[in-house]
Amino acid sequence: MAEAAVKAVVGNVNSLAVQETTLLCGVNLEVECLKNELERLKWYLKSADAKWRSGDDRVATWVSQIRAVSYEAENVIEVADYMGKRNRLKKGFLGAISRYAHLPGDLITLHKVGVEIKRVRRKLDEIFQSAERLKFNLDTSVVDKVHIDGESQQEYGLIYENIEDDFVMVGFEEEYEEIVDKLVDIEKDLSVVSIVAIGGAGKTTLARKVYSSSIVEQHFEKIAWVTVSEKYKGIDLMKDIMKQIMGARGDLLEQMEEYEVGKKTHDFLLHKRYLVVLDDVWETDTWDQINKKVKAFPNASNGSRVLLTTRKEDVANHIQMPTHVHHLKKLDEDESWKLFNSKALPSHIRRTIIDVYEFEELGRNLARKCDGLPLALAVLGGYLSRNLNTQTWCDILLDWPSTKNGQMMREILARSYKDLANHHLRSCYLYFAAFPEDYKISVLALIEIWIAERFIPHLPNHKQEETAHKYVLDLAQRNLVQVIDRSEVHGWILTVRIHDNLRDWCIEEARQDGFLDVINKTAGQGGPSSSNTMISYRSSVQNLNGDLICHESISNSSRTLVVFRIPSVSFSNQLKLLRVLHVEDSSLENFSRIIGGCIYLRYLRFRRCKGVALPSSIGKLLYLETIDLKSTQMDSVVPKSLWNIPTLRHVYLGNEFSPPRSLRHKELQTFELYLTRAETKYRRHNMVIFLGQMNQLTTFSWAISRIPSEVINIFANMTHLVDIYLNKFNVLKTIPAEFPQSLRCLVLFADIIEQDPMPILEKLPSLVVLELSGYHGRIMSCSAKGFPRMQSLKLDEFSIEE
Repeated sequence: MAEAAVKAVVGNVNSLAVQETTLLCGVNLEVECLKNELERLKWYLKSADAKWRSGDDRVATWVSQIRAVSYEAENVIEVADYMGKRNRLKKGFLGAISRYAHLPGDLITLHKVGVEIKRVRRKLDEIFQSAERLKFNLDTSVVDKVHIDGESQQEYGLIYENIEDDFVMVGFEEEYEEIVDKLVDIEKDLSVVSIVAIGGAGKTTLARKVYSSSIVEQHFEKIAWVTVSEKYKGIDLMKDIMKQIMGARGDLLEQMEEYEVGKKTHDFLLHKRYLVVLDDVWETDTWDQINKKVKAFPNASNGSRVLLTTRKEDVANHIQMPTHVHHLKKLDEDESWKLFNSKALPSHIRRTIIDVYEFEELGRNLARKCDGLPLALAVLGGYLSRNLNTQTWCDILLDWPSTKNGQMMREILARSYKDLANHHLRSCYLYFAAFPEDYKISVLALIEIWIAERFIPHLPNHKQEETAHKYVLDLAQRNLVQVIDRSEVHGWILTVRIHDNLRDWCIEEARQDGFLDVINKTAGQGGPSSSNTMISYRSSVQNLNGDLICHESISNSSRTLVVFRIPSVSFSNQLKLLRVLHVEDSSLENFSRIIGGCIYLRYLRFRRCKGVALPSSIGKLLYLETIDLKSTQMDSVVPKSLWNIPTLRHVYLGNEFSPPRSLRHKELQTFELYLTRAETKYRRHNMVIFLGQMNQLTTFSWAISRIPSEVINIFANMTHLVDIYLNKFNVLKTIPAEFPQSLRCLVLFADIIEQDPMPILEKLPSLVVLELSGYHGRIMSCSAKGFPRMQSLKLDEFSIEE
């Protein structure tokens, strides 16, 4: 993965503004030489990789040096680039001078840049000399495949039909019927049905199929699904269940103690027939823990049930109530072939193969080798669907490892990972190690991180977001990630999860490569890389029992810090090189004092955090692309300096927001504003003017108790808008005649809509999803040729006569 680091750095350096002669003067030549040397370095890395993985410590040291010097090169060049950005934003007399000449401070900075570049080049010279001593070949023959075939939006959506739905089962039909029957039988007492099997055997897939069946949905009045995993907190599980069964708001749940959550859940379920699914339970006392403060799940003698999945039989038998334990069998030979065939040779591929029978013969032998494990069959099938030559299939069959030593799944994963098209996609896949076990990953947030990390290349005629969506699609088609939700509007994958076995492999690979280190209460402090010389430049901290003090646990060279569920996070001034900062469910210390110094930060996300105050120095973050403060408790109003950042593209804000008078940089693509508090105040006129300047938006979302009616008129000039979410207006007297022709999704809620909206909205040529609430009129009329692309229509709180 040092290769990925070098290539990402080269790509980023090429995009920086430091090529301007007026900025760098004599340093410009040094920059060009440095870039050329980094380019040359890439070709040695192919040869180094094989030797490094064979266990040569000298090569490990050499690879570590390459990564370090690449990041040092990027850092020093961005110092000069930052200076140029800052000067271009200056106003008044000093601003005019700095744009045409260099101020004394700038000359000092440029001198330091020149000295630093020479130092980095000396390091590179030493690295090249080491390459000669280590006898690396200069390999220019292998080129990464970075081209993504173009498809229209319609064709792109259809590709998803080729992904086998996670809920489609092979070989579990009888078991599915048996478990459904147990859940809906006539037994009145509260009881448990447990599914027991090893990892990768299909427990969750079967449970999902049962949970989503129409029989179960109709039988139970309330259903809830929670994933427990190895590291869980009972209070979090209970809040999740309460949210699902009662529709409780997240901000209200945050204020509730464990006893109150349990009591309200008990009282609500006392008169309901319910089903609660506990997926992936590891500990025998889990049921006791979530009922510790109060018995949350009552036995009302009405046929309520608990469905549990686990790898351990003692867990299945521990709950003190009637229990049916179902041991999930492995797939037999025919079932294994059926699943493997659906992944490796789906119908759209079979049609293109002449000698399909030869592949079938090899495929049956390979399917037998997977020992009846659905995960192994799916991942191997996904890999072989991209390698349709019989020699490859024969080689895998001949080299097949023994299943007794537990290496089978690892070998399949390693092959599939190595087969990914380029280093960009391999970096994207290893990034899944950053997320906790069984975590539902938002693809939109993931893509914003990938872009901030410079994993997504700039390709002709392709937006980076489009390329990233296709990367997610590729990983899904290979069965390396599990698809949870897809978008009705775009056909895109919205949320994914990675299987525990695949995540464990990603963590080990990421640590070995020095790509990312995972710190949790199991692994303890970070740093278990493959060698003492390999430094991880990214850290993911998950579910520690105690607080996180960054200067003790995180390297001052760290470029990425991802934190989940830590009681308190104390930041330090050592984190000046951060590019990505992502924190969830934590309380922050010292953040406002250090953020102004993190000038390279590109991605800043706080979700469900406390102690967040944004100082005016946030405006110094001239590379910031995404800021996400949704569902976070703010201790300050968002400063107006935020809107001066020229690179800002995606903004998600909560309550503490006051619109500035003007928007200096109008390149925003996403703006989402959630003003949930009734006491939130803003000037209606200023807000409308502020929003009206965002003419490059593709997504606009605003949730507040009373949206100013004037807002409905601002969209005519937003010609790029694709998604609009408005919740909600008081009274809308009229619907504007003009909406963006690019609009694909419109969600519009109001207490009262007086004018029939359909004659206007039906003319939108691209509209796919429409949700409306509040129309009160005598008639609603749609023409025969209206809504040419409509797929989903939801009407709520409508009152019409005709």
